[in-house]
Amino acid sequence: MEAPHVTIEPSILYFGTPVVLISTLNEDGTANVAPMSSAWWLGWRCLLGLAAVSKTPQNIIRTGECVLNLPSIGEATAVNKLARLTGTNPVPEIKQKLGYTYAANKFEIAGLTPVPSQTVRAPRILECPVQMEAVLSARHDMMADDPSVKGFFSGYEVRITRVHVHPSILLEGHANRVDADKWKPLIMSFQKLYGLADGEALASRLAQIDGSIYRMPDVDRARDETLELAR
Repeated sequence: MEAPHVTIEPSILYFGTPVVLISTLNEDGTANVAPMSSAWWLGWRCLLGLAAVSKTPQNIIRTGECVLNLPSIGEATAVNKLARLTGTNPVPEIKQKLGYTYAANKFEIAGLTPVPSQTVRAPRILECPVQMEAVLSARHDMMADDPSVKGFFSGYEVRITRVHVHPSILLEGHANRVDADKWKPLIMSFQKLYGLADGEALASRLAQIDGSIYRMPDVDRARDETLELAR
């Protein structure tokens, strides 16, 4: 049987991933926040795909830390206000072509509230139901096999050191489990913002596995970490 599919060449392959608001610290100690969606998790690690010209990766490399704040559909307006803003001044040429403008007060523009973290200096975002403090573990070059774009994109592996969630999304009767029916992440799909439909599409066989089996050593490692104010 011949498949009905057609071969295409889309410029981007954002078929749908959660939006992340990454908060970092600038050189002068002020906070920067930037929306992105090229992120995925494995255990208590996350890989972030970022362009080198952006302020966020520069801050992550310099400070070795960040906070990954996950907005729900309720924060879509705030995320949209941050779109096409950059903390880099002057604005890089590539971002000028994309219509970006410089903004030093992005928290204020988006109506977001910075709150102290426990293990890193970068602030969390009060309005986001999920906040994950993280430290940089490794940087991986991407597209390094193409001289025309080598050095432009990198993957940043970060290790989570604290996870904060709003009690309203916890699974009843469990202190460490998120209720997937209550958590409504904001999704980016081909540059558009979406929410999840209510209820499961189908009862998942994977969901029958006890989640504690996936627990990695990073969880226990993070428990003993505290913010060293003198560093």
